[in-house]
Amino acid sequence: MRVSPQKARLVLNLIKGRRVEEARNTLAFTKKRVAPTVAKLLQSAIDNANFLSNEKGLDVDLDNLYVKHAVANDGPRMKRIRPAPMGRAYHYVRRIAHLEIVLAEKNRNGAAAEAGSTPAAAGKPAKAAAPRPRVKAKVKAPTKKKSVGKKAAAKK
Repeated sequence: MRVSPQKARLVLNLIKGRRVEEARNTLAFTKKRVAPTVAKLLQSAIDNANFLSNEKGLDVDLDNLYVKHAVANDGPRMKRIRPAPMGRAYHYVRRIAHLEIVLAEKNRNGAAAEAGSTPAAAGKPAKAAAPRPRVKAKVKAPTKKKSVGKKAAAKK
């Protein structure tokens, strides 16, 4: 998107962590120029999740989706020159933002479903770490500072 990433982050931070319907309503009433583009991107992510549930056979409940991750990264910069008085030129940079939205599904009990977690690993207790032996640190005595010589008076 042809907007600075800093301005895009202002809108993305409004919807981060919210449910999809709540995020769509927030974007509909936000008065920033980037808000309609972010709304299109969010709708595209919802449609992708719908495609996964209908066509690919994955179990995705669209009512439990929320915005897990929303970032605006720097894109390539367009360097431009503007004419200035007395034949000079002012250089300026037009910034581009790469927008990224990740949706996730919340479980019925409110916890987020993590892609990397497995049920077998969740039931095992964590191993207790063995206590580490203490190592005594050596302390050096403070060194004396060298005295600074006075500067000679300057000639008039």
